[in-house]
Amino acid sequence: MYPPIAPYRSGRLPVDDLHTLYWEECGNPRGVPVLFLHGGPGAGLSPKHRQFFDPRHYRIVLFDQRGAGQSTPLGEYRHNTTQLLVQDIEQLREMLGIDAWLVFGGSWGSTLALAYGQAHPERCTGFVLRGIFLCTPAEIDWFMNGVQWFFPEAHARFVESIPEAERGELLQAYARRLFSDDPAENLQAARAWGRYEGSCLHLLPHPEVADEFGSEAVALGLGRLEAHYFLHQAFLTDDQLIRNVGRIQHLPAAIVQGRYDVVCPPTSAWRLHQAWPSATFQMIDDAGHAAFEPGIAAALVAATDRFRDTGSL
Repeated sequence: MYPPIAPYRSGRLPVDDLHTLYWEECGNPRGVPVLFLHGGPGAGLSPKHRQFFDPRHYRIVLFDQRGAGQSTPLGEYRHNTTQLLVQDIEQLREMLGIDAWLVFGGSWGSTLALAYGQAHPERCTGFVLRGIFLCTPAEIDWFMNGVQWFFPEAHARFVESIPEAERGELLQAYARRLFSDDPAENLQAARAWGRYEGSCLHLLPHPEVADEFGSEAVALGLGRLEAHYFLHQAFLTDDQLIRNVGRIQHLPAAIVQGRYDVVCPPTSAWRLHQAWPSATFQMIDDAGHAAFEPGIAAALVAATDRFRDTGSL
């Protein structure tokens, strides 16, 4: 990855009466525009996200989506849909005076990248996608229940605060707690959710990541917004992101996937590649889900460097 850098410009963009987005720009102000879309939904930005791109070449735009990171209000799920996030991206693009950009997203960021690209293909120059998530019912059920086949201890901790009578509908049980009128109950449920996801991200244990995901600053956005989007299947129609791939097939794309990704299993990345055979597809055999796994990070940087050098992926 490239060395750490600081933004040369940042700001706040009110997108409606409730939500204000944090955004920043890094790298070369006259460079090739690239948009970074963070995961979750609700996980927010990290300074390390700036380091996937050559700062001499790229004008790097990053923002915290509604309810995430430094955007306000944190964890706010009202007026928060995929369609509104797509509108936010367009509002940000227009404010920055950018005609079109390379779109980079992992996990939920890949979901949003596909939704945005299919809505506005003329505003995209290509896609770098990692840890593909299509937000289908099967993927949501896997996250809530199937992960226990690989991380039984993490899943046991995830369900232990839910009464046995409610565990058959775990998403609904968590939603009742995440969206109740009791802020303390919201936070307790969000921390349990965040620690669960943070415990399953890597091929090898990284307990410090589980702690970070369980912190109030991350967990409240992550837990509430993931549950909100899961309950509504990301406000997408049945298999929408696969059915509409034809709208962006003419654009260059790279798909990077960890072989042992338990959060977003590789079958979704494979399905996307089958629908989009012109996209390059790279399975990283010694990686889980996290973008900063060494093999995944190297493949993502290699992709942005290829686009820098050739305009293709």
